[in-house]
Amino acid sequence: MAAQTSSANASGVPADLRQSRVGKRPVALPKGVTVTVSNGKFEVKGPKGTLTRPATPNVSLKVEGTELQVMPTVGGRDGARFQGLARSLLNGMVTGVSAGYVKTLQLVGTGYRAELKGKILNLALGFSHPVNFPIPDGVTVVIPGDSKGTLIVLSGSDKEVMGQTAAKIRGFRPPEPYGGKGVRYQGEKVREKAGKAAKGGK
Repeated sequence: MAAQTSSANASGVPADLRQSRVGKRPVALPKGVTVTVSNGKFEVKGPKGTLTRPATPNVSLKVEGTELQVMPTVGGRDGARFQGLARSLLNGMVTGVSAGYVKTLQLVGTGYRAELKGKILNLALGFSHPVNFPIPDGVTVVIPGDSKGTLIVLSGSDKEVMGQTAAKIRGFRPPEPYGGKGVRYQGEKVREKAGKAAKGGK
């Protein structure tokens, strides 16, 4: 559906301005983080690196001190939607380049182990062969020594890449409902079904 058009007043603000409840909240900019728009892309730089993504249309950005404000440049519901989307994306990028994201996966099962071999994550998941997973650029993998290979700690600045990487690793052997063997997110609650033996004992 095409974006709604609306007239603007002398200050350039749409006459029928509507703001998203999320989008109108400013994004806090930690020390050392900068946000720019160039060549149709958002670019966010910080201590953890630089992230870029296509700029959301119909919004304008304004930095005031240590806060970033996102404003719609079209009125009506479309303006509020674009504002909310842009604010959500930029907030995630700012968090990524300043603090980064961490996801921890847990391997549950006899003989289930993970091992790093350069840029390849080697997984023993009960198959007749190991699973070799190339680690994507921008993602760092650490296997704590005291975990005996049963914990995989992923860290990176790009929230989307982090989520996809963790999901792919989990997807090699998702937790099964009888006993919970497999790869799970640390802290994930796995609903386990009662086996036939348990049912027969009732």
